[in-house]
Amino acid sequence: MYRLLKQEGRAKRGEFHTVHGVIQTPVFMNVGTVAAIKGAVSTEDLENIKTQVELSNTYHLHVRPGDKIIKQMGGLHKFMSWNKPILTDSGGFQVFSLAGLRKIKEEGVYFNSHIDGRKIFMGPEESMQIQSNLASTIAMAFDECPSSVADRSYVQNSVERTTRWLERCKAEMTRLNSLEDTINKKQMLFGINQGAIYEDIRIEHAKRISEFDLDGYAIGGLAVGESHEDMYRIIEETVPYLPIDKPTYLMGVGTPANILEAVERGVDFFDCVYPTRNGRHGHLYTNQGKINLFNAKYELDDRPIEEGCGCPACRRYSRAYIRHLLKAKEMLGMRLCVLHNLYFYNTMMEEIRDALDAGEFASYKKRKLEGMSQGNQK
Repeated sequence: MYRLLKQEGRAKRGEFHTVHGVIQTPVFMNVGTVAAIKGAVSTEDLENIKTQVELSNTYHLHVRPGDKIIKQMGGLHKFMSWNKPILTDSGGFQVFSLAGLRKIKEEGVYFNSHIDGRKIFMGPEESMQIQSNLASTIAMAFDECPSSVADRSYVQNSVERTTRWLERCKAEMTRLNSLEDTINKKQMLFGINQGAIYEDIRIEHAKRISEFDLDGYAIGGLAVGESHEDMYRIIEETVPYLPIDKPTYLMGVGTPANILEAVERGVDFFDCVYPTRNGRHGHLYTNQGKINLFNAKYELDDRPIEEGCGCPACRRYSRAYIRHLLKAKEMLGMRLCVLHNLYFYNTMMEEIRDALDAGEFASYKKRKLEGMSQGNQK
């Protein structure tokens, strides 16, 4: 159940009550595709860096180790020893990202596994069954994510099929939640709005899926190649047609600036691989802009990544030392950088919530963006 606590303009401050605890929103979900955050980050680390929600991937866990194995192990929470909320995405994005390995039909999608080439079929029912086996807190509906440059008639047909698939997802989840051997009988379902960069298709689809009365709604198919202007325009046009009394989730977005802009436009759930991926390559977020630790100027820099940061890396280690670890290809270097970036994101979300509580989001956003736009630090 979602409680809207406060609004500033369109920006929402809420609480989402789930069987695995209350999520304070706006929230950034930390991406652990195969039930682990890349960069040797443990579940204990996640607790220490203020993570509220962990996100895992249905398709990847189905391929390896297999969702039936995870069910036998007591579900994903038990398997990865994490007792807070988990969101599983449906495998729909892989319909987009593994374009060379799949065929889309009305019944679902035929894949060749990216690992060993074996044939996999996934439709709405299969996606719900896998997610039920994983026993995540929130399951995502199975959809197709059309390319942002796809032509109008393709997008229209794709979106209509996604709506038909949503109907099947909802029916299957209701059935699964009523079964005796289902681990999480209170699993929630979020629907996904698609429509590429066509405003009218997006709006029509938002109205249509709102009628399903789901637990939450996502905007999918953005940050897949379109411009930031197009992304912000689509969010702005679409959000008013999604229920205000349910969470609104912008999938796969994005940079700190993207998040601030989207919060202002009414989005309150986010996920993105940027903080972990960038961290593994020595690219670090700070309040004064991004820094690249591979730059020679940090070779003798005894300061932490960011003064005053409470993350495990900044509390103890210098830029010079972490740079050395990265250059030496020591795993600890990647790990410390990933921890810093996730801590930065989770802390920013905390600041956003505090600013909304105080009715000062607009001035916070302006300050934060000005600070981060200083570019690379000295």
